Amino acid sequence: MRTISSRHNPVVAAFRALAATPDPSGHRVLLDGAHLVGEALDAGLGFEVILVSASRSAAHNEAGRLAREIEQRGLPLVEADERAFDAISPVRSPSGIAAIALRTATEPASLCERPDAFVLVVADVQDPGNVGALLRSAEAGGVTGAFVTGASANPFSWKALRGSMGSALRLPTVTGVAADRIMSEMRQAGMRTIASVARGGSDPDAASWRGRVGLWIGGEGQGLADGIVERCDERVTIPMAPQVESLNAAVAGALLVYAARRQRT
Repeated sequence: MRTISSRHNPVVAAFRALAATPDPSGHRVLLDGAHLVGEALDAGLGFEVILVSASRSAAHNEAGRLAREIEQRGLPLVEADERAFDAISPVRSPSGIAAIALRTATEPASLCERPDAFVLVVADVQDPGNVGALLRSAEAGGVTGAFVTGASANPFSWKALRGSMGSALRLPTVTGVAADRIMSEMRQAGMRTIASVARGGSDPDAASWRGRVGLWIGGEGQGLADGIVERCDERVTIPMAPQVESLNAAVAGALLVYAARRQRT
């Protein structure tokens, strides 16, 4: 295992660049911490490089054990001294292990073609933590794939990946596809489309969630664009006390995914 000690090393520069500007395609993703690196390992992702801090590589903790497993597998593991590692970690308290993993892109049409397709569309959700939490709830609730579109945060940024706790590495997720094309793909696949709206929709438990379904969730504050809502087959509204205007996008998404799950399982 080679060791780097300079903050100006090209490996350090690669991590810093990806932390500052996530890959829009989601092919190269920055993972910080033993949990996410381990999830990527279990998911069979490839790795460009894995970096472990010198103080953790031989330690009897999660990062140390993972580093030794990675080394035994012959993966591209590099050791860094504390100054170099601190320079690459995007978090305030570095975890001791980080990686640049390599994802394989998912074809948009493949999300809608499954006989059991239950697809989440995250539209204009700008907070990366909310995007990550939506994908985590989606995977837990039986969603088969997700589109992240419009002004939404990149689901493969390091903040969103931490929010998804690894779900974005497993759940087929497509970015960079316009909402109009997503709707067209759903129409061609014969999917029913359901829009989440703050007022005026049916109770989620009264909606029909069986068969091929596309659930659309809008951004914080403004919700879904009117043009999208008008094109959806059905609208659902989560019952709330009158004085509450709306729910957090991630919370609303989780409630609706589980309303669907009650019918689909």
